[in-house]
Amino acid sequence: MKRQPSHKPPPDAGKVRIIGGQWRGRRLTVPPIAAVRPSADRVRETLFNWLSARLPGARCLDLFAGTGVLGFEALSRGARNVTLLDNDLGVIQHLTATRQLLTADHAEILRYDALTWLRQHEPVAYDVVFVDPPFAADLGEQILAELSRGWVTATGVVYLEAPVAPSPSPQWTCLRQGHTRQVVYTLLAPAGASANPNGEP
Repeated sequence: MKRQPSHKPPPDAGKVRIIGGQWRGRRLTVPPIAAVRPSADRVRETLFNWLSARLPGARCLDLFAGTGVLGFEALSRGARNVTLLDNDLGVIQHLTATRQLLTADHAEILRYDALTWLRQHEPVAYDVVFVDPPFAADLGEQILAELSRGWVTATGVVYLEAPVAPSPSPQWTCLRQGHTRQVVYTLLAPAGASANPNGEP
């Protein structure tokens, strides 16, 4: 009898990998939610090469956490703590399970709309802020406007992932930028600040 072709997904389908640090090689599942779009491995590898000197001891904020791979990767590489936000209950439950799996005690998980959270709270300065919103929402520049109110330390940076490059702004200086067919990824620092504490651009 002729054997039917298998349509099973590969073993790592629906998973993302932590690239470096104490949890290097650990694979995190992607929640089955349409809006969750994890950054590609190649993009994350470039990003964390950019951030390598900044992460040890850093206070981090991940505003559209999704899988949580950016925040958990930062912790894996020595960040002091990370706050992960998402407004989807299923994502929050997934992040909580991942925190438990990794014993990531320095991860704070909040169910909140990122823009609302920034607008309703007094700014607390973070060293690294990850901004990877759903592309259809087109929230990048609104988030940057809120972050400029004091959410980033004088030597801190913001990572923005979006379908197009952010418009030039007097509040931000572009330090690094890369792109794939689908995404432009940009590292920004507060304009006029000393964003080069460790000899990194």
